[in-house]
Amino acid sequence: QVQLAESGGGLVQAGDSLRLSCAASDRTFSSHAMAWFRQAPGKERVFVARISGSGGSTYYEGSVKGRFTISRDNAKNSVYLQMNSLKPEDTAVYYCAAGWNGGSHLLIMNYNYWGQGTQVTVSS
Repeated sequence: QVQLAESGGGLVQAGDSLRLSCAASDRTFSSHAMAWFRQAPGKERVFVARISGSGGSTYYEGSVKGRFTISRDNAKNSVYLQMNSLKPEDTAVYYCAAGWNGGSHLLIMNYNYWGQGTQVTVSS
């Protein structure tokens, strides 16, 4: 059973930055695609960003493109999400996902493993 542990969330003001981290317990996943999703209060969990196993390919949801950067350090079994120019609408619980089992990278159902989430709150 793979375990994912997110960290780095917090309360910030609009325009500030945060860096989220996700550490995987299984070294195997260091070579696989990983993703970040988020869930705002009262809303469904949605895709934010993904990164290929090598780190050479990334993809972002439209509203975060240009502000967020996903990266990884396979030597540390970790994936990161650098979030700049944060907006109140970025407020959500952010989840790390791994174990992509095929299909669209945008869909929750296509990931087998999830972290517990880390809260990001952006005040105006």
